[in-house]
Amino acid sequence: MSASDSVPVSRRAVVLGAGAAAVGVGALVAGCSTVETPGGTPVSSDDPAGTPVGQVSDVPVGSARIFDAVGVVVSQATPGSFAAFSTTCPHQGCAVSAVEGTSIVCPCHGSRFALDGNVTTGPAPRGLDSRPITVANGEITLS
Repeated sequence: MSASDSVPVSRRAVVLGAGAAAVGVGALVAGCSTVETPGGTPVSSDDPAGTPVGQVSDVPVGSARIFDAVGVVVSQATPGSFAAFSTTCPHQGCAVSAVEGTSIVCPCHGSRFALDGNVTTGPAPRGLDSRPITVANGEITLS
């Protein structure tokens, strides 16, 4: 058969072939991807217990601090009362990236969270996921 000869191909064969190729490319991309914050910092919510987060002095009273390296935001609503949450917004998985006073802010769609992790402004359907921490000797660690 020469290059000028044509072979009839059904529309169904073309559509099925394109669909199979798209699935293969999607699987390849998904298998090679990592979750990153909008700023490009990798986020891991699977850090083991004992992973250092930061210093108590890093977290202002009446506010919070984002620790991108471990994907955790730590708040201190009142002196000595610390709480930690995943930086992953439950709306579409973006990482919260700012703290404005008593609000933890997701840059993607404007969700805002209180210092206790509860959603105050949507579209997030629920609050941030809690992360267990230990506070001892001025240091905050995952527990």
